[in-house]
Amino acid sequence: MTVERVGVVGAGTMGAGIAQIAALGGYRTSIYELDSKALERGLEQLRTGLRRGAERGRWSEQEAIDALERVETDTIIEALKDCDLVIEAAPEDLDLKRNLFERLSSTCGPETVLATNTSSLSVTAIAATIPEPARIVGMHFFNPPALMQLVEVVAGDESGEPALEITTEVARGMGRTPIRARDSVGFVANRCVRPFFLESLRMLGEGVAPHDEIDRIVRLGAGLRMGPFELMDLIGIDVNFAVAKSFWEQSFGEPRWRPTPIHERMVASGRLGRKTGRGFYTYEKDTPHRPRDPDFPGERPIFDEDQLLEVAGENAPMVLTRLGATIANEACFALGERVASADDINTAMRLGYNWPIGPLEWGERLGWNRALGVLEELRDLQGEAYRPAPALRGFAS
Repeated sequence: MTVERVGVVGAGTMGAGIAQIAALGGYRTSIYELDSKALERGLEQLRTGLRRGAERGRWSEQEAIDALERVETDTIIEALKDCDLVIEAAPEDLDLKRNLFERLSSTCGPETVLATNTSSLSVTAIAATIPEPARIVGMHFFNPPALMQLVEVVAGDESGEPALEITTEVARGMGRTPIRARDSVGFVANRCVRPFFLESLRMLGEGVAPHDEIDRIVRLGAGLRMGPFELMDLIGIDVNFAVAKSFWEQSFGEPRWRPTPIHERMVASGRLGRKTGRGFYTYEKDTPHRPRDPDFPGERPIFDEDQLLEVAGENAPMVLTRLGATIANEACFALGERVASADDINTAMRLGYNWPIGPLEWGERLGWNRALGVLEELRDLQGEAYRPAPALRGFAS
């Protein structure tokens, strides 16, 4: 099937952004939003995004004009009936999404592929009440869609291969890089980033290093733009904590994903990050929350102990080795569970979180035997949160 018309459900930040890149990709694009005021705000966001992109040279002014002409809006769901692919970008509420997909399945033709942009809910669960679950897939964009290149194409238990292929092709048509993932907790990118936050919080709680030093080590030693505590402040500590609890609950208490008391205390105290002016850092207008880092040449991440000591200080080998081992271990669990291929796991983290290399490449750079040794030592001291994945043991053998 050739896709000519794409529908988007929801005109919020995600919906408007998805509609923008769909229209730029040459697709006739229909946006459905029940709230007329929200629809107008979303359309204005789309117009602004197209104008700013043209001003910055990301596309031409004529391409922006042409894209806007491809966009239609409506407050009636029947406006989507002729779409070849419909992407739902509604709030993360299972009952709400199920209701929407029931309405979409009865409104749109039987050949229409129906995709959910969920980042935390099960695609299989969303499709459970739909008569034709083979046409239901996940199509997870990252925020903001106009800038982030990654799209996770997620196969639910009953998703059909034709629907997955169509969704993958449309993602490419939008100028994104699609990866394929199996329906599972956190899919790929959000799963593989969990130890980046959780292990950093554990090290903070153990007194390995203060939060600002851990961030500095990660920036200088790993080559990431932001350390874990800066990123939690940006995302919102309450949002990050909610994700941590969701992983813990959906996995029925998987030790690797156990939330930390530090998270809960921060939320209870109202220190939620940038949006409240205080999180792990204090934010004041026109005042940077940290000094600028020195420039160091060379590839990152660094796992050579002498080089790490020189670049990032005495705690750097411990911090980066523990992070490297736990990040690589989570990626190995995902690989062993066939959530995604090795290439797609690495691509997810390079594009979804702007890492210089993927998590399995972290394991290779650290050394699989070294990673295994670190995990086994931590497991002896602290328990099953550090049990090595079978795939990691295989790489180390």
